[in-house]
Amino acid sequence: MDLGLRDRVAIVAAGSKGLGRAIAGALAAEGAAVVICARGREALDAACRELEAAGGRCHGVVADVSVPADVTAVVDAAQRVHGRVDILVTNSGGPKAGRFDTLTPEDWDAATRVLLTSAVGFAAAVLPGMRERRWGRILNVTSIAAKQPVDGLMLSNSLRAGVVAFARTLANEVAADGITVNNLLPGYTRTERVADLSAQMAATGGTTAAAVVARWEAEIPMRRLGEPREFAALAAFLASEQAAYITGQSIAVDGGWIRSMF
Repeated sequence: MDLGLRDRVAIVAAGSKGLGRAIAGALAAEGAAVVICARGREALDAACRELEAAGGRCHGVVADVSVPADVTAVVDAAQRVHGRVDILVTNSGGPKAGRFDTLTPEDWDAATRVLLTSAVGFAAAVLPGMRERRWGRILNVTSIAAKQPVDGLMLSNSLRAGVVAFARTLANEVAADGITVNNLLPGYTRTERVADLSAQMAATGGTTAAAVVARWEAEIPMRRLGEPREFAALAAFLASEQAAYITGQSIAVDGGWIRSMF
């Protein structure tokens, strides 16, 4: 299937590793020019080299998405290099794990900036151009925690749900302009973030990371972790011409982990 993404311009936040890297690869493989950002120059350059070696086009921008000025700089760079932004994928590292009584006001502030404020800032920066061209795709990488809270992830559960609510409201406001807004909810996927999370939970629970992963796999009907490429395939489709009538949705890629009907 031709997704109609050739020569589209996509920003993928936190695109040097994990799910962001997989999404950037899927979009580049479809012919889109990708602009990725990350905090570390070394990982950013390595990701761009890999994408270009596979025939893709990549421009890297060092940025911390929790800093509003950096968010603006990423969008400015994409517009300077390519003249526009057609596709926005908001994404970031996850906030610290912890129960409510272990978290400080500073933890809440940091998590709000990295998860919610960054998504709002990116959307605000790209929407004027998308509206002018009457075409755009905004995809927010959130988490299954936005639909079914995960024990011990108070910050993620709370703020990712806020991103979903923001996106669902925004979807209605921009739909008539030819812009879709959707959320992608990854389940337990084989990334560095999930490896780190299993180690954190093992340390606080007096067990091992392998035991934590085994518990997760037992909760997943498919009995395995997801692969980043499986998640990225959904992102590429939602960014496509074929997905023009899909908006305001929060779609999980979780092997059936979420038990709710909706």
